[in-house]
Amino acid sequence: MAYQGLSVLAVVPARGGSKGIYKKNLCEIDGLSLIAHAGDLLQEIPWIDQKIISTDDLEMQEEGVGHGLGAPFLRSAEIATDDSSSKDVLKDAWQKAEEYFARIFDICLLIEPTSPLRQRSDIEATIKALIDSNASAALTVSQTPAKYTLEKSLLIDDEGSVSFRLETPIDFSIRQRIQTVYHRNGLCYAFKRRQLFDYDCLIERDTVAVISDREVVNIDTEFDMKLAGWILDEKKKP
Repeated sequence: MAYQGLSVLAVVPARGGSKGIYKKNLCEIDGLSLIAHAGDLLQEIPWIDQKIISTDDLEMQEEGVGHGLGAPFLRSAEIATDDSSSKDVLKDAWQKAEEYFARIFDICLLIEPTSPLRQRSDIEATIKALIDSNASAALTVSQTPAKYTLEKSLLIDDEGSVSFRLETPIDFSIRQRIQTVYHRNGLCYAFKRRQLFDYDCLIERDTVAVISDREVVNIDTEFDMKLAGWILDEKKKP
């Protein structure tokens, strides 16, 4: 195991509470829960040394174990709230995994179950980018459609009046003048130890991106669930 001599931990975060869909990470797409999609895919990758689930929910913990994820701890209530940061959750899981397995992990992958259209190639491309660039972190991103960029974003005040989000907006009819921007799609994050334990951040510095060139869905609503299911169904068609 290991990737080019570096030990690798994969963490699947799955908080029990959810503002949107109840117990979202247990909801099924194509016959498998979101946790199962993440766990099953990780089993295909031989160079990942340990794969664990970080959750505060016993049912989700059991689901993770059933799909090949270790569960050496339950996440504490202090970092299982709506306000808990991904950085604190990942750092907690990384430290507890090292205590449990009595070893140091050089790299940690963050595999969010809310991106069920993930492929093995996404994970492989992300860790390759991390190593090849000598950066401290890498993540997958998707290009943001021009209609959602800041240049076209509007604000509405308490009186109902509309204004542009940017103080000096460009002519939004001239598409070529809108800067290309990207957003995180949740397929994969990869971190070296120094990013979390020395720099105390996730992607705020020394980070490279892997651009995804296909449609992906980050689950937040019931519509997202249906859309992801439809995309998977379409992929099965001859």
